[in-house]
Amino acid sequence: MTVLLRTRITEIGPEVADLAEAGVVILFADGSPAELAEVSVLHKTEQGPSDGAPKAGASIAIGPLSATITAVGPTAWSKVREIGHVVISFNGAAEAERPGEICASKVDHESLVAALKTDAIITIGA
Repeated sequence: MTVLLRTRITEIGPEVADLAEAGVVILFADGSPAELAEVSVLHKTEQGPSDGAPKAGASIAIGPLSATITAVGPTAWSKVREIGHVVISFNGAAEAERPGEICASKVDHESLVAALKTDAIITIGA
């Protein structure tokens, strides 16, 4: 597997669990504005992000939870590269509804909430 992004969760905003229960995870690099940090999983990149965006069929793992990427919005990867930001929707959609969104296969929402812990590793690979 080629690692496109490997990042470590540094902080979990107080509203993250509510969003994750709906299958949505918002990533922001450390240092994001406070109002965004409330709904975000803050992270510090350890490897990547790669020049090229992931394609449908690539893998995404959050700690022990894994899923398959089903769609990547046209600006999603450039935002990851520029400011460490992306919205990941675990909805199985074949097309991203928003330009900055990555869609992935559906997962158990309780497992998603449980996987979102400080020091957990998020990996996107092709």
